[in-house]
Amino acid sequence: QVQLVESGGGSVQAGGSLRLSCSSSGNPYGHYCMGWFRQFPGKGREGVARIYSGSNITYYADSVKGRFTISQDNAKTTLYLQMNSLKSEDTAMYYCAARYGACWATMTPFGFAYWGQGTQVTVSS
Repeated sequence: QVQLVESGGGSVQAGGSLRLSCSSSGNPYGHYCMGWFRQFPGKGREGVARIYSGSNITYYADSVKGRFTISQDNAKTTLYLQMNSLKSEDTAMYYCAARYGACWATMTPFGFAYWGQGTQVTVSS
């Protein structure tokens, strides 16, 4: 059973930076897809970025491309999301997610079986 714990959220002014971390335990042998989602009040979760541990191939939503960077440590037990040039519209609850095997072609929450508890990011303008 994979367990995920996010940290690093907080409040920042527009233009600032934050780095989210997601520590994982119970990782299976083999490769897996890990991603970051965010959820705005009253809305569903939207994909932000994902990475496949087997190839390190990444995907970013258009809204964060060029500003956010997803990465993993060498042990593949910690997932990061470096967020630069933050905007007020980035304010949301951010969730770490994982699934065994390759990433799906589309970044949908249904493609991930394991979720963290979320960490709040608030960007003030």
